[in-house]
Amino acid sequence: MTIIAWLIFVAAAVLEVGGDALVRRGLRTRGLVVIIAGMAILGFYGLTVNMVKWDFSKLLGVYVAVFALVSILFGRFFFLENIAASTWFGLILIIAGGMVIQFGK
Repeated sequence: MTIIAWLIFVAAAVLEVGGDALVRRGLRTRGLVVIIAGMAILGFYGLTVNMVKWDFSKLLGVYVAVFALVSILFGRFFFLENIAASTWFGLILIIAGGMVIQFGK
């Protein structure tokens, strides 16, 4: 996996998590403009993640691991959530699965 693919995955994950966070905030505050902005950002996530030219199953299989990591880090540092030990353990399992998909034959 090239450094470019990693950067694309991280950018896509930030867009996906950020877009979802905006939709969530808009739904809770009834902010239609915020919801629409979140939806637009989610569209950019879809464009970004598909810039990596891999088979679809491998692409999203590996991306899920990056997305899970970014999601938990956003929860911890942006939303100031306390992350349960079981969630960290689950993240390790997801990352391990992503590595199997990435490096498996």
